[in-house]
This record gives sequence, structure tokens and C-alpha cells, in this order.
Amino acid sequence: MSSRPPKVPFVNLSLQHQPIQSQIAEAIGQIIQEGEFILGQALAEFETAFAAASGVKYGVGVACGTDAIALGLQACGINPGDEILIPANTFIATIIAVLQAKVVPILVDCDPETALIDLTAAETAITSKTKAIIPVHLYGQMVSPRQLLDFAKRHDLIVFEDAAQAHLAEREGYRAGSIGKAAAFSFYPSKNLGAFGDGGMLITNDAELAEKMRTLRNYGAPSKYLHTEIGTNSRLDNLQAAVLNVKLPYLEKWNRDRTDAAQYYNTLLAPLKHKGIVPIANHSSSGHIYHLYVIQITEKSSIDRNTLQQKLAHNGIQTGIHYPVPCHLQPAYQNLGNRGDFPRAETLCEQILSLPMYPGLSNTQIEQVVRAIELSLNC
Repeated sequence: MSSRPPKVPFVNLSLQHQPIQSQIAEAIGQIIQEGEFILGQALAEFETAFAAASGVKYGVGVACGTDAIALGLQACGINPGDEILIPANTFIATIIAVLQAKVVPILVDCDPETALIDLTAAETAITSKTKAIIPVHLYGQMVSPRQLLDFAKRHDLIVFEDAAQAHLAEREGYRAGSIGKAAAFSFYPSKNLGAFGDGGMLITNDAELAEKMRTLRNYGAPSKYLHTEIGTNSRLDNLQAAVLNVKLPYLEKWNRDRTDAAQYYNTLLAPLKHKGIVPIANHSSSGHIYHLYVIQITEKSSIDRNTLQQKLAHNGIQTGIHYPVPCHLQPAYQNLGNRGDFPRAETLCEQILSLPMYPGLSNTQIEQVVRAIELSLNC
């Protein structure tokens, strides 16, 4: 009687945390002993370190990535009623943040190979009210900085990066977060650099913008009980900052592990291209840090995406879909467009499948995943 192969989880955070568990425990213990939980030294140290690692001067920690966008747009001087260009196939948090800032999101279709925003399509969406563009560095790959900066210069637009999936990603000599006026990051636990809960950060080279962001996150108060802005309560707490301080020095190695795993996937999946299995294209070489490893199950495939996902699950392989429904077809956001308005994004949502990807994913596990895909296509 043959035994079933071991399960392959979609993500395994314990492989990252176990080797540094004592360091994390010590850092958390120090915060508890000192009793400094909000806006303390640990946060200041992490803000400085993460900004420097990203190639900018200032970091401002907030409660989550969504707040980093919403408050960041306010700090950048984007006013209520202004329009901002956003890819149609982003996570809904990008849209939520823009609406929280009372800015009008204008959706743009994506490049079918990379799933990143199509700047040619963005040209036709610009109006006299367009003030900014949010390039989402999706799956760990950056939008081309050169093309983005040229686009923004020609149309006099602010570039505000959504880098929630792109911690230390690189392209064309830039690191994610260093292209535009400001950038937002998320430290949700499953991110390449994840906290033990929610967390986010805005980074920028603009000292005035950073100071305004600090005010906005802290009740709009530059000093205690003096409220100069209509702000909110959104602060990355010191316990999370302490955890992130411990993990940050390991991030580049973890990113390399992801890139190595992706390259092995690419090699093994190459013979399946003629059968309709096509990885999302990498135009960034080793600068792609593969928060997610995403394939398309195209029309050439003998089975559709949902069937393949079910067959993989039957073989103990966990997968994900990022994201199954485009923003403009979500029930709460149908005012953003109609079916057919963004055909490439809509097609992607029906075809994409995220395979297991994390530091420590072994070649044996990758071989198991690809073999299961082959068997699913042939049965």
C-alpha cells in the first residue's frame, strides 16, 4: 500500500521564525520590561532602518498598509475630488485607501504578461482632474521606474507607490519605494517582511511630507494636545517594530531564497507552456522578490484554473488566487466599471493561480508541485 506524498503548504512561516525565535523573544521581552509600547525607540529604529534599506531617508510606521496609502495621499497634498490612476487588478485595499482619502480612483487595465499596470492604457484615462498614479508593484515585481517616471513627468503627476508586496524589490537601479514622492508598505504576517499582526509604513525622501505623516497618524497632533490636522490614530506599535527589527537583517537572504525557488519553478514549468501553463513574466531579473509565484492556466490548457486547483488540493498542495474578482466587479465597487471595461484584468482573474512560495521551500517540494500539475493536465 503506497503512502500519499507529504502536503505542501502555501506558506510556512515557521521556517523563518524558528531559527530566530530566541532573538524575537528577547526583543519582545525588552519592550515588555521597558513598558514603552507606543511611539518608542524600537519604532524609531525600525523606521530609520527600513527606509535606509529601501533607499530613502524617512519612514513613518502606521497601523497597516491601507492607512499608509490613505494617510500618505493626504500628506502628499492629494485633495478630495482629485483623480488617481490605479491598476484594475490590485487588491481591494488599494481602492479602499484611496476612497478613505476621498480621492476618485480611475481604474486602468494591466499588461497581460506581467499583470502590472499598463501605462499605455493609462494615457487614455487621464483628465484635467488626474493628479497622481499609484503603480502597484504586484507579486513582488516593480513597475518599470524609467517608464513610470517618464509617464509622470509628461503628465505632471505624483507617483505614489503601492509596494505592499515588494519589500526590497529592485528594477533599473531603483528599489521599491524610492521612485516617487512616497510609497506605502504592508507588514501583514505573510509579506516578505511580516510582523506578528498588522502593520504598515510610508517611506519618502521628503522631510516635510514625513513630518506631516507623523502628525496625521497621531490624531493630527505634532505635539501633545495640539491638533493642527484632521488626523487619526494609526501607529505601528513597538512590539511589532521590535519583531520587524529582528527580521529585517534576514530579508535579503529570504528574498534570494524566493528568487531561487522561482527560477526552479520556471525551469520545471517551461515544458508545460505548450500545454497552457504560463508563469507571469519576470522583467526584473533577480530584482523580482516573488512575494507570490503566479501562473496562468490559459485557453490552451486541457483543464481550467478551478479544476487544476481542486486536483492540486486533492494531492495535498495548497494554492491561492490573487485575486479571483477584479475590483470593478466586486459588489461594493461596481460604480468603478462594468464587465468588459478591463478585459485583460478580467481574464487574468479567471486564469491565475498562486503556487506555494516561501523561504525554505525545497526543490523536492517544487518538483512535487510541478509533477502534480503535469498529472492533472494529463488525466
